[in-house]
Amino acid sequence: MRSANVTNSGSGKIPATIITGFLGAGKTTLVRHTLEHAGGRRIAVIVNEFGALGIDGDLLKSCGIPGCAEDSIVELANGCLCCTVAEDFLPTMAALLDRAEPPEHILIETSGLALPKPLIKAFNWPDVRARMTVDGVIAVLDAPAVAAGRFADDPAALAAQRAADPALDHDNPLAEVFEDQINAADLVLLNKADLLDPVALSALAADISTKIPRAVKILSITQGKIDPGILLGLAAQAEDDLAARPSHHDAVDGAHEHDDFESFVLDLPETAEPEPLVARLRLLAEQHDILRVKGFLAPPDRALRCVIQGVGARFQHYFDRPWRADEPRRARLVVIGERGLDRAAISAALTR
Repeated sequence: MRSANVTNSGSGKIPATIITGFLGAGKTTLVRHTLEHAGGRRIAVIVNEFGALGIDGDLLKSCGIPGCAEDSIVELANGCLCCTVAEDFLPTMAALLDRAEPPEHILIETSGLALPKPLIKAFNWPDVRARMTVDGVIAVLDAPAVAAGRFADDPAALAAQRAADPALDHDNPLAEVFEDQINAADLVLLNKADLLDPVALSALAADISTKIPRAVKILSITQGKIDPGILLGLAAQAEDDLAARPSHHDAVDGAHEHDDFESFVLDLPETAEPEPLVARLRLLAEQHDILRVKGFLAPPDRALRCVIQGVGARFQHYFDRPWRADEPRRARLVVIGERGLDRAAISAALTR
């Protein structure tokens, strides 16, 4: 039985929902919840990762959701979709659309460092525009992180610094990515709302609404839980509404650099246990300003794979499924931060 709240585009085109948001905001959790409650609707998912190790796509493929076939989860790793539209995105979309039973809806989970607008523009390519439309852009925010000012600048302080020393460059690439993501959104979700009190949450929503140049609904959620009928069926046709979605990079045709960020994959001893490793990671995140950590562990006394995820100094771990017979029991993490990470020091602290 399909959810009565999930509707199609009404135009005969297959609708696509772009899910954007910073590293660790909860995009994959939102996608998984949507798949679990889609009422049997045939949904395909494209997951884009920053870095060579794909974590989020693997988590979705092993979700165990009835009707969620592995070949409906397409993973594009080691590249940002907004930079590789022609090389990666367009051929992937064509392959999905040309299936004997094409998807009824496509969810596109961008990397945390991606700008949504170039991806929206890709829906104006003739081969895509004739068959698809952007049903909506959903921006998922880590509410406690944003409330702490982690991805927003103080305009007054910035102006004072520039006035004191005009030679200094105070550009904040994280703030630009954050602003571009919410500016493109048709719906903003304040995830992890349970970690803020109601007054702080209300103040955060009010503050974000002043940063977006048009009226956009802002909702508070916990653990990515929201009725799919609210997410799907927005009929925004965002590809026809580009002017209302300003970007810091409009003047350069949407191009942007990822040289401000870097990631590396770290192989760990199989003997790594979650609790002491999390304690070390928490300390390293503070010492080295690590933005995001995610990966898998293989404790020798457990038959289940251990998933570990961290945003800043906040970490969680859980066991998700048994290791398959055809895959190596391997402990690996991907570490993401701004350029200049001390890889040697981080590696030494985690592999000793």
